[in-house]
Amino acid sequence: MSQLEPLIADLALILICAGVMTLLFKSLKQPIVLGYIVAGFLASPNMPYMPSVTDMHGVHVWSEIGVIFLLFALGLEFSFKKILKMGAAPIIAAICIILAMMYVGACTGELFGWSRMDCIFLGGMLAMSSTTIIFKAFDDMGLRQQRFAGLVLSVLIIEDILAIVLMVVLSTMAVSKEFEGSQMFNSILTLGLYLVLWFTVGLYFIPMVLRKLKPLMNDETLLITALALCFGMVVTASAAGFSAAFGAFVMGSILAETVEAEQIEHLVAPVKNLFGAIFFVSVGMMVDVALIIEYIVPIISIIAAVILGQTILSTCGFLISGQSLKTSMQCSFSLTQIGEFAFILATLGMSLHVTSEFLYPIVVTVSVFTTFTTPYMIRLAEPAYNMVARMLPAKWMAKLERNTDETDEQAPDELQQLYNDCFKRFIFTMLINSVLCIAIMAIMLYYGQPIIASLVPAEWVHPVTALVALILCSPFLWMLLKSGGDSPEVNKLWESGARWRVRLTAYGLLRILITAVFVSYFVDYAMPWSSWLGIFALVAILFIIYYSSVLEKQGDRLTRNFTDNLSAREKMSEQNN
Repeated sequence: MSQLEPLIADLALILICAGVMTLLFKSLKQPIVLGYIVAGFLASPNMPYMPSVTDMHGVHVWSEIGVIFLLFALGLEFSFKKILKMGAAPIIAAICIILAMMYVGACTGELFGWSRMDCIFLGGMLAMSSTTIIFKAFDDMGLRQQRFAGLVLSVLIIEDILAIVLMVVLSTMAVSKEFEGSQMFNSILTLGLYLVLWFTVGLYFIPMVLRKLKPLMNDETLLITALALCFGMVVTASAAGFSAAFGAFVMGSILAETVEAEQIEHLVAPVKNLFGAIFFVSVGMMVDVALIIEYIVPIISIIAAVILGQTILSTCGFLISGQSLKTSMQCSFSLTQIGEFAFILATLGMSLHVTSEFLYPIVVTVSVFTTFTTPYMIRLAEPAYNMVARMLPAKWMAKLERNTDETDEQAPDELQQLYNDCFKRFIFTMLINSVLCIAIMAIMLYYGQPIIASLVPAEWVHPVTALVALILCSPFLWMLLKSGGDSPEVNKLWESGARWRVRLTAYGLLRILITAVFVSYFVDYAMPWSSWLGIFALVAILFIIYYSSVLEKQGDRLTRNFTDNLSAREKMSEQNN
């Protein structure tokens, strides 16, 4: 008889335990995630009365794949345009909540004398509420259509995005062992450049490729293509120094803007459910009863910090964002748990060997307890509000009940709205094209120049490299310099008075300055020995870029294709409706 591989036997045990526990928890109307965690505990070496897994390394690898699929699926549900349409309230509330809860978590860890990295990671774990658990709780309680529920779900989306940023920052801190502000600024700047670059490039090319391959696409080929893109971005992100989960999220968010997004999401769901289950089961395997008993006081303290911190500090965050006291309390009482991202951050800390072994089971225990209490906390919000309303003075209540989101604010006039739209387009154009030029410059320096050096004499390497880079950047430099400058909206503002002319002139000068910075870099790289010749070359190149009809056609085509790809999914939805 052939010997069964240990990993296959472990997979059988994991899925059997997971299947039984999920059915049990489903019948008890409890979150399935908790069933996975209990199944992991039952299948782990920490449970001596049952068969246990033997190849923990193999299970760990599969759990990492689970994280990749979970973040890929999250990206497919995410949309940059949805974030922009949410307005400022959810963004302000989410930032306030995350900063406040990170501080609470860090202070709680310091009370017990934990290491600095343990405190920082604990703060990150407590800052992220569980999207899955809250979504299910709202669904089960019939609250999905309530105004506060929509606000909570918007905040959760922002938290998920900021959690990705937090993962990158914590990874950088863990590897570099540095906590200086400059290090964090560089990490966030690199993250922003990476996001803008890949979102722009991906959104331009991927929908075009999918359209051309549409006759060859069925469910099978689309699934394989989507997963190939996902894991390709995972490898790219890892090579750039980011986490694999971050790369998966980036590709998911790119595909979310394509017309195939819903079909891809449907096809990926079974794969995500399988590997996601293995990930959550692996989380349960980290539960050690002996450690829980040993750290029962920190566990109780962290549970109290989560519940009290979210109910009090999150209420303040929602009030700051302009919500009424009742809405703020309903939102904050819904966020009193930690979930999936806490597990992912805990896994990150352990894989980087920067957090203590006791932190993982503590966080899992806190998550299990706060998950069970979530429905009760949501129901408690209204009685708690009524009690606070009776205790506070009438003047305070009148101010706290003023809901700035529902007051009739004076709408901006037509010209102001026109100016706001032009300003947003200007910022968008500047950001996208600047990042693309920086990326082309970096690629030419690191990859193009060695190839050119093998083909031309040494004295010509720099001039040829600069010339090739300039040619590749020229369509984006034209868009940076001139795109949208002659639109009907801009012309209308220009004709509407000196007030608008001054602002438009300032933007025009800024565009010239930014373009000149890029061009001057190329000129200086090609011929640093001659200042007067360099100045003449700079002016000549700017003149050619500005008046080139070829670059104008290329720029218009690139802009049109990008805009069509960005709005393709919305147009398809409108046609279907």
